[in-house]
Amino acid sequence: MTYLTRTAAAAGALLAAAGLLTAGPARAASHDLVPANWLHLTVTKGDARSGDTRGALLLCDPPRGHARASEACAELAAVGGDIGRLPAADTFCPMIFAPVTAHARGRWGGRTVDFRETYTSACVMRARTGSVFTLDG
Repeated sequence: MTYLTRTAAAAGALLAAAGLLTAGPARAASHDLVPANWLHLTVTKGDARSGDTRGALLLCDPPRGHARASEACAELAAVGGDIGRLPAADTFCPMIFAPVTAHARGRWGGRTVDFRETYTSACVMRARTGSVFTLDG
């Protein structure tokens, strides 16, 4: 499945979960139906043109849609959804250059989130972002 197909499927799933994709007459969406805290997360290995991208739709309250949703939601809640403020883990990462780009788009606490950062390796990314971009089990 291509990245665009996965992204479209994730967006459709979010809209369906929010009750915005329904058959019948148009009606105003209730703010209670739209999840308050959600992020579409992607991790791309190599440069952004490589196409080796994994993604997940992280929904919080209740945590779901992500391999480590509970941990990721708790870590984000502690910093008000600001991924750049996540505390760095005291981790030793080998000095192997294998860049990864982490990207998060969505809403947290009523504000838009658009975070993108390229790290020198997946180890460095995990040390800087905790469970948020740990998309595999």
